[in-house]
Amino acid sequence: MIEHSHLKIIQALHTNGTLTEAANALCLSQPALSHQISYLEKKLCVALWEREGRSLRLTQAGKLLLEVANQVLPVLSQAEKTLEAYSEGRQGILRIGVECYPCFEWLTGMIGQFMRGMPEMDIDIVQKFQFSGLEGLLNHHIDVLITPDMVKKENIVYEILAEYQLVLLVSADHSLAETKHLTPEYLCKEILLTFPVPLERLDILTHFMTPAHLEPAKLKQIESLEIMLQMTALKRGVCVLPEWLADIKSKDLKLRKIRIGKKGLYQKLLLAMREPDKAIPYIQKFIAIGQKTVKNSVA
Repeated sequence: MIEHSHLKIIQALHTNGTLTEAANALCLSQPALSHQISYLEKKLCVALWEREGRSLRLTQAGKLLLEVANQVLPVLSQAEKTLEAYSEGRQGILRIGVECYPCFEWLTGMIGQFMRGMPEMDIDIVQKFQFSGLEGLLNHHIDVLITPDMVKKENIVYEILAEYQLVLLVSADHSLAETKHLTPEYLCKEILLTFPVPLERLDILTHFMTPAHLEPAKLKQIESLEIMLQMTALKRGVCVLPEWLADIKSKDLKLRKIRIGKKGLYQKLLLAMREPDKAIPYIQKFIAIGQKTVKNSVA
């Protein structure tokens, strides 16, 4: 049987690269670590690693075990944290997954209210997932997921936090600055600054440009919202943001908001969770505070 310690060993071998450093990381002597590895290999009847000079290289079997370790150990770690919270008399830990950049900006604005309202709760925020936020939810790596996308899955339910408008931001002296509403043809001539997400998750493309069989002159991915806004102000491109976020972040920059299309382009902010968890009091509290915060932001 593969044990928790075996998974930690294979992860330490991969992370540290040498037997000595792996032993140090695990607080074991090198002979003790070698003995445990040999025991596991005999038990599994397969080699897990090979020497390459002073370094180690995982075999195909070792890589398979590493994949298992990377999936299982985070779940066990979170379970230990939750049990520790229970033992200390706290209600628990809410693990929040964030799947979009504007989602994180919104979370930053409401998390203080939640923690003041639920002082017995701990939180853990996860932005990067091994696969996707939804997989993280299904695999119990997180408890709730803040996302703009509704993907139907068995036992996953969604709560709408708010619906808001997306707007195009341009410099005050940009040629589009006085435009009442954007058409796809206008954007064909522009460099569109976006967050580094898959193209199929950009509403400005999937719901606005692609139906018109058009595309921006160029797409440029930017990690930082602040840098994106600075580049927009300097006419190095244009960007699309939720209107509430644009109002907050662009106050000191001379930027103009433009409606996307005659009727506007709207998006929903959603909270995904496992169906049985919807009745948990602190998740209900999180939803209530979240809906109030978004409502105030977009008002």
